[in-house]
Amino acid sequence: MPGPTPSSRDVRPTLEAVAARAGVSRATASRVVNGGAGVRQPLVDQVRKAVEELGYIPNHAARTLVTRRNGAVAVIIDEPEFRIFSDPFFSRQIRGISRELNVYDAQLVLLLVEGSGDFDRVTRYLAGGHVDGVLAFSLHTDDELPAVIRRFRVPTVYGGRPGTPGDASEHAVPYVDCDNRGGAREAVRHLVSLGRQRIGHIAGPRDQTSALDRIDGYRDVLPESDPSLVVEGDFTVEGGARAMAELLERHPGLDAVFASNDLMASGALRVLGEHGRRVPEDMALVGFDDMEQVAEATDPPLTTVRQDVEGMGRLMVRLLMQRLNGEGLETDSVITPTELVRRASA
Repeated sequence: MPGPTPSSRDVRPTLEAVAARAGVSRATASRVVNGGAGVRQPLVDQVRKAVEELGYIPNHAARTLVTRRNGAVAVIIDEPEFRIFSDPFFSRQIRGISRELNVYDAQLVLLLVEGSGDFDRVTRYLAGGHVDGVLAFSLHTDDELPAVIRRFRVPTVYGGRPGTPGDASEHAVPYVDCDNRGGAREAVRHLVSLGRQRIGHIAGPRDQTSALDRIDGYRDVLPESDPSLVVEGDFTVEGGARAMAELLERHPGLDAVFASNDLMASGALRVLGEHGRRVPEDMALVGFDDMEQVAEATDPPLTTVRQDVEGMGRLMVRLLMQRLNGEGLETDSVITPTELVRRASA
């Protein structure tokens, strides 16, 4: 005895059914649902209506054949896992990227590069043509990734200026960055306006351009400052704590600090409390990024330089999509403005 006949609900709609419902040929329906060109708008509307009514799900392989796209973008972050999942900067930037990719119906593929083994894996993945483009950020000056990208000709947008100032590689691909140097100048000028005399700087790693630009901004305002007033951290809470302790040992009369990010500023704040230094009475403190879950949670709340991290992630996607679509770019890169957010620490 034959089994039960599946109901219409159990049968997956076919492209032929979409074409019949829309009153067009199968070839026309295929071009519409798979992103092809050359179909008049009234027919496009008919096919899309039929897709919605039938609940048709396009075949990914067919779409790839028509558009020569995978519908996926790799996000490559050259940092240890513990940093990526503990630093709110990364979660915010990935959120901006993900939301904008949704607009373009593209998938995010997260690739982490922590060591040589990871680098080899990422290289093989890019060489395999699994993604349409790359969004790469938190690069270091000795990174091999830009060379790999050039070798495989993968359309790419960087988050942050790659290379070092004057390096030809910084002009090879577009990037999105904030005005790191200008934001640092504004932070230090604010400390000067408060009458602070001995202003230290907890810098980020010198193999990243954002840290170098913020050091330059500090020195723009204080060109004659003692070089020992600058101590390098690593953009982590513990790195900020270590740098703050070193600054206090070097300069007991220190009365202000500009930290290159909010996490390091929060670490510095902890050490100041351990040393009996009141903030802002004895020591004024300014951070960078304006990560609310950090800056508003410290005691006192942190004065900091705001950059639109999520918006920068969205801009990276838009620039990449322009390149993928062969659209002319008015500019290769975008520098977004920063803003000093005054709270209680300075």
